[in-house]
Amino acid sequence: MSKIESVHQETRVFPPAEAFVKQANVSGMAAYQALCDEAERDFEGFWARLARETLLWSKPFTKTLDESNAPFYRWFHDGELNASYNCLDRHLKTQPGKIAIIFEADDGKVTRVTYKQLYHRVCQFANALKSHGIEKGERVLIYMPMSIEAVVAMQACARIGATHSVVFGGFSAKSLHERIIDAGAVAVITADGQFRGGKEIPLKPAVDEALAMGGCESIREVVVYKRSGSPVAMNAPRDKWWHDVVEGQAEDCEPTWVNAEHPLFILYTSGSTGKPKGVQHSTGGYLLHAALTMNWTFDHKPTDVFWCTADVGWVTGHTYIAYGPLAVGATEIVFEGVPTYPDAGRFWKMIQDHKVSVFYTAPTAIRSLIKAGGDLPTKYDLSSLRILGTVGEPINPEAWMWYYRTVGGSRCPVVDTFWQTETGGHMITPLPGVTPLVPGSCTLPLPGIMAAIVDEAGHDLPNGQGGILVVKRPWPAMIRTIWGDPERFRKSYYPEELGGKLYLAGDGSIRDKETGYFTIMGRIDDVLNVSGHRMGTMEIESALVANTKLVAEAAVVGRPDDMTGEAVVAFVVLKGARPTGDAARALAAELRDWVAKEIGPIAKPKEIRFGDNLPKTRSGKIMRRLLRVLARGEEITQDVSTLENPAILEQLKHPL
Repeated sequence: MSKIESVHQETRVFPPAEAFVKQANVSGMAAYQALCDEAERDFEGFWARLARETLLWSKPFTKTLDESNAPFYRWFHDGELNASYNCLDRHLKTQPGKIAIIFEADDGKVTRVTYKQLYHRVCQFANALKSHGIEKGERVLIYMPMSIEAVVAMQACARIGATHSVVFGGFSAKSLHERIIDAGAVAVITADGQFRGGKEIPLKPAVDEALAMGGCESIREVVVYKRSGSPVAMNAPRDKWWHDVVEGQAEDCEPTWVNAEHPLFILYTSGSTGKPKGVQHSTGGYLLHAALTMNWTFDHKPTDVFWCTADVGWVTGHTYIAYGPLAVGATEIVFEGVPTYPDAGRFWKMIQDHKVSVFYTAPTAIRSLIKAGGDLPTKYDLSSLRILGTVGEPINPEAWMWYYRTVGGSRCPVVDTFWQTETGGHMITPLPGVTPLVPGSCTLPLPGIMAAIVDEAGHDLPNGQGGILVVKRPWPAMIRTIWGDPERFRKSYYPEELGGKLYLAGDGSIRDKETGYFTIMGRIDDVLNVSGHRMGTMEIESALVANTKLVAEAAVVGRPDDMTGEAVVAFVVLKGARPTGDAARALAAELRDWVAKEIGPIAKPKEIRFGDNLPKTRSGKIMRRLLRVLARGEEITQDVSTLENPAILEQLKHPL
C-alpha cells in the first residue's frame, strides 16, 4: 500500500499544569506508563483487577477473557451483575441526596433529581414494564426526547434485563420501522413530542406510521410520555400513557442479575445503507469502560458538574449520559435544546448557571459556535470549567485553539477523544493530568488498548508513516457482534485481508515520529488518492478552516478524475455572505491558493462550492456520503429525512 501522506505539521504543545497533575486521578506520565506496563505484562490480570475494583458483582467472575471463539470474544462471562444496580443502588447508602441529573428544558426550565429520586423513578418504571409482561432478554425500542425520562427508560430496561435499542428522536418512521423489525422489539417507549430550538417536533405520529408499515407484529406495547401536551392518537389497548403505567407501582424493584455478556443494548449505526447495522454491546465489559473513562479521561471528582451535550440516541449519550456518569456517582446535565436557541450564548450561559466543570461536545458544535459568535464565551463566567472534551470526529487545530483559549481560558486541558459506536468508550485520548497536548491529535491510547497502524496486509508501519488504524487485542467494551448478522460483524471488523485478528477501526491514522502521538486522518474511504499521493480529507479541511478570516466550516470529498485519479472537491461555509458569479469564482481561487500555501499544490481543491451550511443530521454530523454524490454530479437516491436542512443539497449541487 502506498503510504497515506500526512501534510499536517503541528508544533504547538501544551503541557498539563503542575497543580492539575498533582490532583489528577492518573497523575503524571509515570503513572500512565505504569498502567500501560501492567497491561503489557499481565493483560488479563490488568482488566480483572479493574473490573473487581470498579464494578459490583452479584456473582464474581473467575474467567477474565475467553478467546476460544475469536473474534466473538467474551469477557468476565461466568460473572453476574446488573448495570442499573451499579449506577443507582450503590449510591443510596453513601449519597442518596446528591443531585444525579440537572435537566434543562428547551425553554430554560430546570428540574433536578437526586440519586434516591432517580432510583425510585427507575424502579417504578421497571415494575411497570414487568407488569406488562416485558421479560429479560426481550428488546425494547426507545424513541424519546432528551429528558430525565429517556435515562429512566434505559435504566429501567437494564434493571429488568431487557435489551434496549435507542433510536435518535430525529430519525424518520422508516428508520424506526427497520430497527423495530431487525431487533424484534416487543415494545416502544416514546413521547407525544419534543422541543428543539423553540419548535415542537412530534414523535408519537412517527411511531404510529412505522407500526402501520407492517411487519411489526412483535410490538405488544407502546408507552407514551406526555412531554408537549399536544393531542396524539392513542390506539387502545396497545398504547398507554407513561403516567398511567407508573401509577401505583412500588418504588423498589429487585434488579435482575444477568451474565456479564448479556446484551445491554443494540445501537444502530447511522449512515449504513441497506439493512441497518445493529451494534450489540455487553453489560459487564461495557459498564467497566464507561466508569473507567469517567475516572481516567474526565478525571472525575465528586464535586464535578459533568455535561456531555450528545443525544441519548447516539453512543456518546449512552456511555457519557445514561451509564458512565451515574456509575461513578456524578452530577450531570441533560439538555433538551440546541446550542443556538434562544441565542448562540446558550451553552455558555448554561455552563455559567450550573457551574459546569467538565464540558464534552462535538467539533461540529464548536465550529458552528465560532461562526455564531467567536467572542461570545468571554461575556460569560466560565471559571467553573476545569476540563474540556471533544467527540465525534477529529477536531481541526484552529477550532481546538479557539476552544482551548476562548472557552477554557488557556487553563483547561482539552481531551480530544477518539472512539466509535463499536468501541463502547474512549480508545485514544489525552489524559488531562498526564499528556502534553497537541492541537488536532488524540495523542495516546488508554492503558490496555493496543492500538497500531498497519498497511493493507496488516503489517506494522513505522512512526511517521500513515496507514490503517487497528486494535491488536480485544478490550472489554468492544462490540460483541452485529445483531442477527455475525458474518457481517466478522467481515466488517476482523477482515481476512488483515489476517482476521486485528480490529479494523476504519480510519486512517499516523503516529508522530518523536512522541508516538496518533492523529486521525479521516475514514479510510475519506482518504484521497490524487496523482498517486494519498491524503486524508481531514487535513485539507483543517487547512481551509485555518483561514479564520474567511472560512467557518469545510468538508472535503473526492470524485473520480481522468487526469489525477481523484480530484479534491471542497464544500465551504463562509463567515460572511455567500458570494455568487465572479465574486464566488475569485474567492474560490483565493482559497485554492491558500490550501496550496498551507499544504502544497497537490492538495489544492479542483473545485470549491459555497453553501450557507453543510448537510447535517439533526445531531450535527456532516453527511459526507451525500457530498460525495453531489461532487460526482449524481442524483441523490438515499433517504434524506434525517437531515436537519435538506434544502441545502440544492444549493451545493452546482459547481461554480
